Amino acid sequence: MAYQRIDRISEEVRQEVDRIIREELNDPRVSGTFSVTRAEVTRDLRYAKVYVSVLEDEKREPLLQALKSAAGYIRRALGKGIIIRSAPELIFVSDQNIAYGVHIAKVLADAQKNEGSSHEDEQES
Repeated sequence: MAYQRIDRISEEVRQEVDRIIREELNDPRVSGTFSVTRAEVTRDLRYAKVYVSVLEDEKREPLLQALKSAAGYIRRALGKGIIIRSAPELIFVSDQNIAYGVHIAKVLADAQKNEGSSHEDEQES
């Protein structure tokens, strides 16, 4: 039962942090295509590891630095946004899953294109 509660709180934290970053954070380093992919709240609700995926490689590090410097503000806004005894301390981590998925899709598309061209070469011979 306790794990379901932690999972529910983690999802609420993820949604609220995403909303705060997009709507309330006014930092020029927060730009580009990014997504808060998941949040993992510890069982004692003291810490939350927030995974952020950034599509553009050159914007990843500045965005993470902006989020780390604004962690206190985001935590305070999180405490106001969800009903919880105390807002967890936020730890922002880069998540490579979306970029990795885009890379795999490109590799598969290239492989499929090469496979199609090799079949055409065989039929012409």
